[in-house]
Amino acid sequence: MAIRTHSILALTLSILVCFAESGGDTNLVYSPCNDASVQKDDGFSFGIAFAARTAFFFNNSLQLSPCDKRLSLSSSNSQLAVFRPKVDEISLLTINTTNFSPDSYGGYMVAFAGRKYAARSIPAFVANSTYIVTSFTLVLEFKKGRLQNLYWKRDGCASCSGNSNFVCLNNQDCAIRMSSCKNQGGSVDCSLGIQLAFSGTDKHDSVFNSWYEVEKLRQYSLYGLYSNLRDSLTSQYNKFF
Repeated sequence: MAIRTHSILALTLSILVCFAESGGDTNLVYSPCNDASVQKDDGFSFGIAFAARTAFFFNNSLQLSPCDKRLSLSSSNSQLAVFRPKVDEISLLTINTTNFSPDSYGGYMVAFAGRKYAARSIPAFVANSTYIVTSFTLVLEFKKGRLQNLYWKRDGCASCSGNSNFVCLNNQDCAIRMSSCKNQGGSVDCSLGIQLAFSGTDKHDSVFNSWYEVEKLRQYSLYGLYSNLRDSLTSQYNKFF
């Protein structure tokens, strides 16, 4: 089982891209707002938009993809990160919050990709002035190589139950008090970590296995799985889990 990490060091531009290695990549679609059909070992581009929850809904009722111009996210208080992980490989996507405060951009995020076959996740709470959620699991579901949906998987606060360093929000998210974060004068690096996995089948009907592997690994700390982040993230989170 291969595990790859992708890290954005600073989210200061409107669009930042983290590409997978090009070897064996047959997918020539690089924009998250274009449709792609992928096979195992391809790169796959998708975006995560940060904005207020209401910004992702048209007429306050219909949730649209951030690629849909009717949302006008480009002219609102929003921020975008674009990633290109390797298909069916467990990845850890990280966003450094030293110079980026999710609560300043509405505090919610939506993962998305595609246009004709547009897929988007439900808005996930990230932060407000009091709390920040730093650990997420995102599953990309495919059917014959086409992205069908994106799901935020939650453990109902099982990973932080009984730990005073965290607060359980809505019985589903483990949150850290913003006052504990380094950018608020605290001691904790509150960078966002998104564990990524794939489910379904590729364009050759080969079954993706990475979500099955993630399910087996959910008993462990998210950051504890990525040894090359130990100096920046793992050491502090090992104290919590």
